Amino acid sequence: MTARVDPVAAWRRRSARRALVLAAALAALVALMLADLATGPSGMPLHEVLHALGAGPGGADRAAATILFQIRLPQALMGVIVGACLGLAGLLMQTMLANPLASPYTLGFSAAAGFGASLSILGAGGAAFGLPLWLLTPLSAFLATLAATGLVATLAHLKGHRPEIMVLSGIAVLFLFQSLQSLVQFLSSPEVLQQIVFWLFGSLLKANWTSVGVSGAILLACLPWITRDVWALTALRMGEANAETLGLNLTALRRRTFLLTAALTAAAVSFTGTIGFVGLIAPHIARAMVGEDHRFALPAAALTGALILMAASVLGKLISPGAALPVGIVTALAGVPMLIVVLWRYEES
Repeated sequence: MTARVDPVAAWRRRSARRALVLAAALAALVALMLADLATGPSGMPLHEVLHALGAGPGGADRAAATILFQIRLPQALMGVIVGACLGLAGLLMQTMLANPLASPYTLGFSAAAGFGASLSILGAGGAAFGLPLWLLTPLSAFLATLAATGLVATLAHLKGHRPEIMVLSGIAVLFLFQSLQSLVQFLSSPEVLQQIVFWLFGSLLKANWTSVGVSGAILLACLPWITRDVWALTALRMGEANAETLGLNLTALRRRTFLLTAALTAAAVSFTGTIGFVGLIAPHIARAMVGEDHRFALPAAALTGALILMAASVLGKLISPGAALPVGIVTALAGVPMLIVVLWRYEES
C-alpha cells in the first residue's frame, strides 16, 4: 500500500531546498567579490583586503585604502548591480515573451544605449551641452534606451502587445540602432573611434561611486514593482490560458514588465557599456536551480547574473594582469558555449 504524501510538507521541503540554494549562491557571490577585491595589477593579499575593509576609508594604510575604496570596491559593487539588473531583466523578458532566447538585447535596448554613448563621445566631449564626458555618456545612453523603449512600445501597442509583435518590433529597433551606431563610428576620427569601441566592449573600469549610487537606486526602485507581480509572472510562465483563467490583465502586466526591463537594462549598460549573454544565460541557470516559481527564480536570476559578472571580472584580471580584460569580452566568449547548451537542451525537449 502506497503511503500518502503530505503536499504541505513536500512544499515546505522544496521551499527549504530553494532557500538553501539561494543562500549558497549568496555565499559564493561574497567569495567572488573578495577574490575580485584581492585581484588587480597592484596585488593585494586577502588578509590585507579584509584588514583594509575593517579599517575603512580612513585606515592607517592609505595606499591600500585608496586602491580598495576608490578603485576596486566601486568596480566590484557595480559588477554585482549590473549582473543583478541583467539577470532580472532577462528573466522578466523571457517570461513576458514566452521565449527562452529572449534577453534585454532582443528589444534593441543595448544597441540604443551604445548609439547614445557613441553619439555623446563623438560630440566633442559634451562641450556643446556644458557637461563633462563622464556624465554625458551615461546620460545619453540612458536617454537613447528610453527612446528605444518608446519606439518598441508604440509599435507593440498598435498590435495589442502580443509577444511575437514585441519581438519583431524589438528586432527592427535593434537593427535600426546598430545601423546608427555604425554610422557614428564611420564618421568618427581614429581617436574618437577608439573611445567608442572601448565603451562598447563593456567594462567595469569606468565604475565609480556615482555610477554605483545611480544604478543601485534604479535597481532598488524597480524591486517593489517586480515583487508586486511575482505571482502574476509565475502564472504567466505557466501559459497565457492559465493566467487569463486567474483573471490577470496580461496587457497591463506585459506593459509594466516591459518598462521594468527597460529601466533595469538602462541602469546596467549606461555606465559600463554593453555586456552580452548575462541576461540570456542567467535566467536559465536560475530556473534550473530553483524552478519556475518566481518568488525564488527572480532572486536566483539576480544572484546568478551577479555571479557571472563577478567571475568574468576575476577571470579578466587573471588573464591580463596588467590591464584587466573587459568583462563584456569575457562574458561573450563564455556565453557562446552556454548558449549552445541552451539550444541543445531546447532542441531535445
